[in-house]
Amino acid sequence: MQGNGEDHANDGAAKAAGAASPFDRMQWFDLLAAHGFAGEGRLDARGTAGDAAALLPLRVERPGHFESLTNWYSFAIRPLYVGAGDRAAALADLFRTLRGQGMRLSLYPVRDEDRGAISAALRTAGWWTKAAPAGDRHWLDLGDMDHDAWWESRPGALRSTVRRKEKKGVVDIALSTRFDPDAWAAYQHIYAASWKPEEGHPALLRAFAEAESERGTFRMGLARIAGVPVAAQFWTVEDGTAFIHKLAHVEDSLKASPGTLLSAALFHHVIAIDQVRRVDFGTGNDAYKRDWMNRHEPLWRIEAFNLSRLAAWGPAFKAFARNLLRNDP
Repeated sequence: MQGNGEDHANDGAAKAAGAASPFDRMQWFDLLAAHGFAGEGRLDARGTAGDAAALLPLRVERPGHFESLTNWYSFAIRPLYVGAGDRAAALADLFRTLRGQGMRLSLYPVRDEDRGAISAALRTAGWWTKAAPAGDRHWLDLGDMDHDAWWESRPGALRSTVRRKEKKGVVDIALSTRFDPDAWAAYQHIYAASWKPEEGHPALLRAFAEAESERGTFRMGLARIAGVPVAAQFWTVEDGTAFIHKLAHVEDSLKASPGTLLSAALFHHVIAIDQVRRVDFGTGNDAYKRDWMNRHEPLWRIEAFNLSRLAAWGPAFKAFARNLLRNDP
């Protein structure tokens, strides 16, 4: 079932709770499907309970095995809701309906804050579940801090680096809030010359960036030395949160710290101008993220098995054995 344009997670209640995300919109899942990430097909699983409705976009990994419709650009997967009714019951109804269609469900990446509700709804619906930590998330919770207070809370070595490199005036910083093809081409050139692995799907990333520009959420920074682009970052802002999607710098420019200066400029922009209260650094446990963020949590993989189907017993037994060996929670 293809997306129908509904914007489940961005209803008024979600926005009031600071819950909106670029990965909660049907347009994101449509984009993934259009670029070949729907496996053997897409299924938008649905459930209802009174006025509440739940939706979870999935891909068919193989007949009877569903996985979250995500890829390496996705920060998280979670159920999407509309309505102010019993959302837990709506999610259980979704999983109950899905249980009639398959034997296995795999969800990743699931945030710590969503794991309990998803696992509980799966068990209510009759699935056998296993959750294991399978990644990391670093994010910034500003609380009541403004930009200056947050900056003073950062490690002294980071603040000293920014202060010294800014004084030298070697690096020029330019920030933009609209997609520009020339700036994007510069980013792609920088990425290719960086320490990063080959870009997984550049056409999808560009389409996403262009769409975010149309929505007014696009933020991009370029750092230049003597007119030559040496560092680039692509962020978005939404509902009080800044999302850091991509960053890269040319290796031989490290002495001037262009990536660090660019990060400092973008943090200042989203906190002081966009007035976000959170910054999400996505997936991964890179050490440098700790310098900028104050929260660290695991990301989870949830595996669920429909034991009423004989074909689910083998994969379920393997998951149970891994649980015993690793003593996962």
